[in-house]
Amino acid sequence: MKSNLSIEKPLEKLNVLRFSGVQMRTFHITWLTFFACFFAWFGLAPLMPTIRVELGLSKAQVGNTIIAAVSATIVARLLIGRLCDTWGPRKAYTTLLVMGSIPVMCVGLADSYLSFLLFRLGIGVIGASFVITQFHTSMMFAPKIKGTANAVAGGWGNLGGGITNMLMPVLFASIVGMGYTSGEAWRYAMVFPGLLMLIMAFVYFKFTKDTPSGNYDEIDRVKTQNKKTDWTVLQDWRVWALSLSYAVCFGMEITFDGVAALHFVDNFGLDQGSAGMWAGAFGAMNIFARAMGGIFADKIGAKWGMKGKGWLLAIVIVLEGIGLMFFAMSGNLTMAIISMFSFALFLKMANGATYSIVPFVDEKNVGMVSGIVGAGGNVGGMLFGFLFKSESITYVEAFQYIGIIAVIVGLIVSVTKFKKTEDIAEKVVLT
Repeated sequence: MKSNLSIEKPLEKLNVLRFSGVQMRTFHITWLTFFACFFAWFGLAPLMPTIRVELGLSKAQVGNTIIAAVSATIVARLLIGRLCDTWGPRKAYTTLLVMGSIPVMCVGLADSYLSFLLFRLGIGVIGASFVITQFHTSMMFAPKIKGTANAVAGGWGNLGGGITNMLMPVLFASIVGMGYTSGEAWRYAMVFPGLLMLIMAFVYFKFTKDTPSGNYDEIDRVKTQNKKTDWTVLQDWRVWALSLSYAVCFGMEITFDGVAALHFVDNFGLDQGSAGMWAGAFGAMNIFARAMGGIFADKIGAKWGMKGKGWLLAIVIVLEGIGLMFFAMSGNLTMAIISMFSFALFLKMANGATYSIVPFVDEKNVGMVSGIVGAGGNVGGMLFGFLFKSESITYVEAFQYIGIIAVIVGLIVSVTKFKKTEDIAEKVVLT
């Protein structure tokens, strides 16, 4: 049995049109599952114009719910990273999907600010799905293609944040068209993403494997690993530099997913459906933009190693910051859309470039590093949320401040030495 299991190895090429083999089957199921999680995680965001009226929420209270949606993910990502190392991504993902579906489907029971806030906090745990997605994808592909594979899986999964902005208002309108009130419609609409998560839980457990060679219990992986948490990764500055990087790119992405519809409604006078469409267009760029970051990083890494990847990351973060400042200064909808697409491109490329480096920082603790960096993204989202909840700071000013922060972080990343003794370029040659 073990000889049969050992035949499968990490793939050295990513062919997204291929569905056979444990590696590609797991790849496609992983990004689809992450898509479902992201869809559920931000399913409430495009409906907030209705929810804030129905529940009588102030700007500060809306901001608190956005913070709650991303803050719970911080702890969840740290824990789930270690579970991937010891328990395995298959069991970890299945458990997360089943548990996460409960607050998603039950958020409709909220009848006050406090109960709604608590449900948003529970839904935030779903964000830990990203760490499993990146970890599992890394297990299925060879070093020279990890950045590309991670970026494509992450980007296509993040696409759920765009589609939910487009689809949830349509689902909401359809339910209203059946004769239900708007207060009832947003509640019933959230049952759909919860059911989608339960379906993916079954698919994930049934059709994926922890590694190309089999599940952890089949290959005795857990028995051969050190089960003690290796906190030495916290002493590595590169981990923190990548966490800062992810804070300003992914942190800004989930923040924008949460406030975009409200921004377009309040600042440009759009209705909920139109605002959701433009907010969805921002997320829809994940179909190619994050993948571009990973692809470019792998190509640059093959020639210039980790140093080249670090420079690419620094450049796209600085450009993201500049684009954000232009978005903040947009005086009309046309300029806002153009500048949104500009900063979105570099933001999502930065997401992909960040996780092209993550798997090589500490290869014995990939799950922990993924979890810490991923949590960094949510710390960024949480801190940015405080800007958007402030009664004294407008959304426009908040975007300006975040743009400046992104430029500063890009400069910090540019002076960080990501290169190790055994560089990625050398690994590509050996692979």
